[in-house]
Amino acid sequence: MSAVGRPRWPTWVVLGAGFAFLYLPVLLLMLWSFNSSRLATVWAGFSFKWYGELLRDDSILDAAWVSLRIAFWTATASVVLGTLAALAMTRLRRFPGRTLFGGLITAPLVMPDVIIGLSMLLMFVSLGEVLQVQPKGMASIWIAHTTFSLAFVTVVVSSRMAELDRSLEEAAMDLGANRVKVFFLITLPIIAPALVSGWLLAFTLSLDDVVIASFVSGPSSTTLPMKVFSSVRLGLSPKINALATLMIVAVSVCAFLGWWLMSRSERRRRRELQMARQA
Repeated sequence: MSAVGRPRWPTWVVLGAGFAFLYLPVLLLMLWSFNSSRLATVWAGFSFKWYGELLRDDSILDAAWVSLRIAFWTATASVVLGTLAALAMTRLRRFPGRTLFGGLITAPLVMPDVIIGLSMLLMFVSLGEVLQVQPKGMASIWIAHTTFSLAFVTVVVSSRMAELDRSLEEAAMDLGANRVKVFFLITLPIIAPALVSGWLLAFTLSLDDVVIASFVSGPSSTTLPMKVFSSVRLGLSPKINALATLMIVAVSVCAFLGWWLMSRSERRRRRELQMARQA
């Protein structure tokens, strides 16, 4: 590497300071999850005590199971609806109200969570009075999370579809394939990495939300972030450190697997395209 392109020591210092600012609190949290003392300022020895306490706490495990189910269905619904919205925005360029449609779909990106949660609460209460059903529960959280996650998925998928080489779709249609067949055989495999990214993004947003869920959740649908938030207000327990450590490890493993699968798929796609062009 030339001297011009080689990073100098101030660059490494600034980079190290930035990483320390971001990840040092996380590393300290993981370290204190193995502390046998309840006090965060006193190190009393290495122990898995709080992990055992966590696994015996049924309220936290139930909240985690509720959050995982809501996050899974939120991510799945957001990918389906977000893909349809991205198709409309990138393929149907002349339909009336396209600009308004795009603005309404992406509006939750800039709308405060409190406003979304309050508006969802008013809507569910009104629907509950009309339909004579319990307005708040897992279904209401799922609908609310899908509403704001849909905007993020639409942006990710539409960006990928805008970069798609339309000549591949046109060539398939020239060979006799209809639009549905072109979508499933040509478009869908190419945008698959964006769909996976959108699914993981929506899953993370749903799993992390506490503001909107606090408006639309019912007595039997407490999510894990709400449980952790209420526990912290009553006094920080080392069990929360253990729970956070497990979540960090799980998310890191999933992110690495997702990156590895998408990288392998992208390399295979590029290799197949290169072979097709040489044929």
